[in-house]
Amino acid sequence: MKRHEVLKIISGNIGKNDLIFSTTGMISRELFAVGDRPQNFYLLGSMGLTAPVALGLAMVKNKRKVIAIEGDGSMLLNLAVIPLAAVLKNKNFLLVVLDNEVYGSTGGQPTISSAVSLEKIAQATGFRNIKRAKTKKSFEEFLKQLLKTPGPSFLLAKVEKFQLEKIPRISLGPEAIKNRFKKAL
Repeated sequence: MKRHEVLKIISGNIGKNDLIFSTTGMISRELFAVGDRPQNFYLLGSMGLTAPVALGLAMVKNKRKVIAIEGDGSMLLNLAVIPLAAVLKNKNFLLVVLDNEVYGSTGGQPTISSAVSLEKIAQATGFRNIKRAKTKKSFEEFLKQLLKTPGPSFLLAKVEKFQLEKIPRISLGPEAIKNRFKKAL
């Protein structure tokens, strides 16, 4: 499955008050292209920090579902957030990892996700719900289930290395992203 297809599925299934944090680079650019909304926070230039920032907000906005969308490369840069999320047990936290086994935003260098099971790390640290999707159908089924289930939850999607051609840059600057997100809160 293609990354932008997964992002469309997420955009089409979240509630209007659900909060999304997306990682730097192509994931944020594709999410912006397929499902921009004020409740999306694009972490521009912040590889490895999406899940920690999202987890922090999940702690204080515990009535709203908080979804962190990471790439495998970004997730591997900050594995400490996986056990932290498991220990904190935020019922409103969903961590989605889009695994294409490369650093897509920096030239396609391989990551180690083909040899390291991120979902086994989540399981070993105590995540309540863990799913792995290889098809659009299974991803959508698992996503719908996890959005209704108390977390913390972990959903890994195996996606192709493919990325959209000529994907536009996010037309909002960091301050504009922050300000509209604050209003959405």
